[in-house]
Amino acid sequence: MKLDTLKYGFDPATMPLDPVADYWSPEVTDALQHQDWARTEVRSRVDLEAWQAFTADLPRDPYVNRRWKRMSWLALDERGEAYDMGPCPMAQGGAFNDAESMADKLRYYEPLTPEYMARPDVKAFVRAWARLWDLKANEPILMQITGVRGEGMVDPLQGQGIHADGCKALSIMVLNRHNVAGGDNHLYADKAGTRPLVDTTLAPGDILHLRDDRLFHSVDSIHQEDSEAPFERFIIIINSRFVDEFQNRILRRHFPEAVLNETR
Repeated sequence: MKLDTLKYGFDPATMPLDPVADYWSPEVTDALQHQDWARTEVRSRVDLEAWQAFTADLPRDPYVNRRWKRMSWLALDERGEAYDMGPCPMAQGGAFNDAESMADKLRYYEPLTPEYMARPDVKAFVRAWARLWDLKANEPILMQITGVRGEGMVDPLQGQGIHADGCKALSIMVLNRHNVAGGDNHLYADKAGTRPLVDTTLAPGDILHLRDDRLFHSVDSIHQEDSEAPFERFIIIINSRFVDEFQNRILRRHFPEAVLNETR
């Protein structure tokens, strides 16, 4: 068996020459165009079990109780390959985050590990996601692995409620969901929640794409199905083309050559 097969769980040499060419079905792009959201799955595209292993060493979120998190700023180069842009804090203005522990603050997190980012299926996922949203070279992409674990009940959003993330392109993928009751996702046409659009429960490997500047979203509180065992729910959040002026200002400070949504 090749070393690459042992390392990644599959042989990269057997992958298609362009693994992102048909990554998303035509139904996904059509749904985004006509209803501003789409639900699909990536279990057939990634080694989900291997990705789940990267939740084990996540640092605790220093700004939010009972949450763990890593994040990195990525972009495509002129050849369409993803690269790490380097460190930059996360910044959400109060217009996009109602939680006092997070709004209008610079938040610093440990980056996604080199071992994770080196995986061929991770690279293909980022490239395919960027292609889905027609991102160009040097547009910042924020990619996070984050989630909650423990006992009792916890609000994964930590007070954000119905909200938008302050960008145009947003996708949420569930990595794992163990002993979880609740955690259902909801989409709305308004922040007040008077115009609900869809209620859905994402299983591991499911991903929800949405035009964040046109819709609002929330997720229910989480508690244990089996009260004798802890719960765990981790997700990947990936987004770009920020409409949050606070975030764009911080991005410009750290990445002077970046192509930001403010220039569009």
